Amino acid sequence: MPEVIFPGPEGRLEGRYHPQKDRDAPIAIVLHPHPQFGGTMNNKVVYNLHYAFYNMGFTVLRFNFRGVGRSQGEYDQGVGELSDAASALDYLQSMNNNSKHCWVAGFSFGAWIGMQLLMRRPEITGFVSVSPPANMYDFSFLAPCPASGLIINGTNDRVAPPADTRSLVGKLKEQKGITITHDQIDGSGHFFEEPHMGTMIGTVTDYVKRRLTESTR
Repeated sequence: MPEVIFPGPEGRLEGRYHPQKDRDAPIAIVLHPHPQFGGTMNNKVVYNLHYAFYNMGFTVLRFNFRGVGRSQGEYDQGVGELSDAASALDYLQSMNNNSKHCWVAGFSFGAWIGMQLLMRRPEITGFVSVSPPANMYDFSFLAPCPASGLIINGTNDRVAPPADTRSLVGKLKEQKGITITHDQIDGSGHFFEEPHMGTMIGTVTDYVKRRLTESTR
């Protein structure tokens, strides 16, 4: 698992980069939870998502937002973190310019950042949002949401209550031209404690594999 350091808007960003041998492999970036609540790229959900995408044949990058680990800068309310994510995607694309598919996956705060990145980058063909904190952040910028994706949460999530997630999904499902798939893991909390982690990763894997065989956005 090569450690990488790449340029971000506020200095160096620290990441883990996992390339495939296939030069045309799809690419994915994985975004971690809230930096001020202990979120890092080594969070269990982020780590497991990273390897799930790698095992499906993706070249994958996960990284620390500014001010986390060896990444320079300091927390910036999500504004700077979105710029960090854009820099990470630039870096990933610069080394994989033959990729036909580009995905973004995020957990909690990272899901919020990932959805914003989706709005800025038309080349993103799919997304996975795990435990999106729809109770804490405004997701109304997804108008319209430009790509189909999977939203997944636990029915016992006390950090981001399921009712708020269902409301977000309901609004997105009204939009034409995309398909939002929503899956709830029965009994799981926000962090997908065992045995729920395996169920969540299995759901993500099944969804992404199916999408890779389809031609629609």
